[in-house]
Amino acid sequence: MSYFDVASSAPLHPVARQALQASLDEGWADPARLYREGRRARMLLDAAREAAAEAVGCRPDELVFTSSGTRALHTAVAGALAGRRRVGRHLVVSAVEHSAVLHAAEVHAAAGGEVTEVPVARSGAVAVDTYSAALRADTALACLQSANHEVGTEQPVAEVAEVCGAAGVPLLVDAAQSLGWGPVAGGWSLLTASAHKWGGPAGVGLLAVRKGVRFAPQGPADERESGRAAGFENIPAIVAAAAALRAVRAEAAAEGARLRELTERIRVRVPGLVPDVEVVGDPVRRLPHLVTFSCLYVDGETLLHELDRAGFSVSSGSSCTSSTLTPSHVLKAMGVLSEGNVRVSLPLGVTGAEVDRFLGVLPGVVASVRERLGAPVTRPDASGSPSSLVVDALGRRCPVPVIELAKVIGDVPVGGTVTVLADDEAARLDIPAWCEMRGQEYVGEQPAPVGAAYVVRRTH
Repeated sequence: MSYFDVASSAPLHPVARQALQASLDEGWADPARLYREGRRARMLLDAAREAAAEAVGCRPDELVFTSSGTRALHTAVAGALAGRRRVGRHLVVSAVEHSAVLHAAEVHAAAGGEVTEVPVARSGAVAVDTYSAALRADTALACLQSANHEVGTEQPVAEVAEVCGAAGVPLLVDAAQSLGWGPVAGGWSLLTASAHKWGGPAGVGLLAVRKGVRFAPQGPADERESGRAAGFENIPAIVAAAAALRAVRAEAAAEGARLRELTERIRVRVPGLVPDVEVVGDPVRRLPHLVTFSCLYVDGETLLHELDRAGFSVSSGSSCTSSTLTPSHVLKAMGVLSEGNVRVSLPLGVTGAEVDRFLGVLPGVVASVRERLGAPVTRPDASGSPSSLVVDALGRRCPVPVIELAKVIGDVPVGGTVTVLADDEAARLDIPAWCEMRGQEYVGEQPAPVGAAYVVRRTH
């Protein structure tokens, strides 16, 4: 079995396992106590904090440990907004931030705050000028991830931090996906991360707040972790997290170069092995271990199950793999295809043979899923056909509306239109994405009694 989903959670690093086992016997006492056992626990906690701060690039007294990366983000957003309440209540986020940031933004908006969402390019990156234009005199906080969790695109954090600094706005960086590969460059103000992303134990997050940043912790006061993270510290897990971070950093340069070659192999070969595939995310400014692609005419949930049967654990942002049946907010913001979406994130130590085996299995798996769904094949040009057709895909879920569109596009002459009636939320994203991939013109969305009507004009 090949585990290709470390962007969700990485296996426990061997160094973390050793540190965890060793600290279980020494780190169980209350580090706030003055007796011998408490002093031992405090020494372990302080050493872990110093190691983590060195990796982050901040002072030890600027960093606290939280119960998760999500908790770190929620604490950072709430504390920074409260600390700068006199400046204003305007929050700026990118459209592809982690859901934890977007959920915190929703809470802020519900409480009367204002949120500006900065759009991204098709690569998934923000434009520095666009981000700068979103800043205002009453902006209390700006948020920008260092690298995207779903497609691996790296953001221009240093450049955005510079414009935020010039505007006097603190920048919060979610570094969960990138911290294991290196420190975040630039003059950021707050930073968060999550240990289980780099091979540490789950349940340990990091929150760094630079000196001079106005920050008011929310919730009941707590004497631990500078009042910014309530509750008794899980010292064995914290020690293991810091040990794992130091270990992966030591091998990051060599392992990153090796994994980048393997993900580039996937990026280059998948479009040649599987027809009608879109590789998404920035091809250059990206994490070394992560690659994402989407396959037309494929049910994402079925595809993931079939790959699992074949021995590969991967992830997906397709709507048909979620209980909400809505496409990933990241893929939606990028305007790329969401159906049949596959995210491959390679673990440390993965071999080229494993990647080649994945590439050998993938075409057959995709073909079998497409055949099961009745996906279209190449059709002859229409002759003497009606100039417009209506496809009723109401009640049909991703990827069926796009499959039905593809089946009939050849039945109208060049210049003719196909109108797809659909009530599946993913159709709003996937039909325009299909048009771009296939070189057809997306005319637009029109209101309909149920769902929406998506109009496509045949161009060739």
